[in-house]
Amino acid sequence: MRMWTLSLLLAAALSIVAEAAVAAPTLHVVAESDSMIWNATAIDDAGGIYVAGPRWTGSLGPSVARVGTDGALVPFPDAAWNADASSVAVDNRFVNVNALRRDGAGQLWVVDTGVTAFGGTVVPGAAKLVAIDLATGQVRRVVPLGPDVARTHSYIDDIRFHGDHAYLTDAGDPGLIVLDLQSGVARRVLESERSTTASAGRDIVVDGRILRGPDGRPLRVHADPLEVSHDGRWLYFGPLEGPWSKIETRWLNDVALTPAQLAGKVQPWLDLPPMGGSVMDAAGNFYYSDLASDSLKRISPDGVTETVLTDKRLHWVDAPAFDGQGRLYLPVPQLDRIGLFNGGQTRLERPVRLYRLDLPHTRIPE
Repeated sequence: MRMWTLSLLLAAALSIVAEAAVAAPTLHVVAESDSMIWNATAIDDAGGIYVAGPRWTGSLGPSVARVGTDGALVPFPDAAWNADASSVAVDNRFVNVNALRRDGAGQLWVVDTGVTAFGGTVVPGAAKLVAIDLATGQVRRVVPLGPDVARTHSYIDDIRFHGDHAYLTDAGDPGLIVLDLQSGVARRVLESERSTTASAGRDIVVDGRILRGPDGRPLRVHADPLEVSHDGRWLYFGPLEGPWSKIETRWLNDVALTPAQLAGKVQPWLDLPPMGGSVMDAAGNFYYSDLASDSLKRISPDGVTETVLTDKRLHWVDAPAFDGQGRLYLPVPQLDRIGLFNGGQTRLERPVRLYRLDLPHTRIPE
């Protein structure tokens, strides 16, 4: 009887292990570089891959690049926009790119923070949004973010879209930015509110150590990640360290509300840990990279959290993105390992890689 029971238990355990092995998603390397450090990616309808990253990381490659079929990084939309020369006006070249995002009209939007360096100041006229037609590779629109929007110590971080509006976070001078896509008018909201300001009591812990800025103090990053719900009703947002809040997009779009009235519409959402980036699919599943555990996690619409994958290669995944087939792309810039946060000595493990994760039953996000 004892041997029979042990056999059953062993068979059950082997079955569980086998099922886990079958279900575990596989990381595929789709691009890598020894020179470029990317923290953003986007995929066009034909499967073209785009990567971008700020120069303050120590990246030597172009600010924005298209990955060629041979793996070469081709400056996008062209070399002029990626010029690192004072002879090119800052409103016609990328200064420090922090994010890429596709809209629903076949355009790739590039978020240029326009800062001199990490923790630096915004170069006058350099902070902007650049919309590029993915079918032609032509710049269709440049939206300048003037000094009333991108302030001296702003760091315009990321962008999401819903209807006729775009929403951006400011990780340097805490707040959100609401852009009317029709008029091109942008305005700041929720400035220095609790929901957009990093708490002094929450540290970013990676590899078991507190991430510290160049000044030696624990790094604090204000409003950083954000997502629009799959139905467009809610904007979710928070400091990099968490926690996250939510507000209905209709209130953000309402120019008649006073700052106090708008702040009163903000609600707590989730007490999420420090994360590198997030993405939401069309079914309402929320994915995020948990920095402390080198993990990709998913929260279902009913609030259940599960770990999709834990892997040492997923060290500071930043700004995941889906392609049209529902495959998830994960740029891994290892930001905590760059020299800026390590006394000038880089701990970066090269090459920097972009991975693809094929998730079963994943719906197309846009």
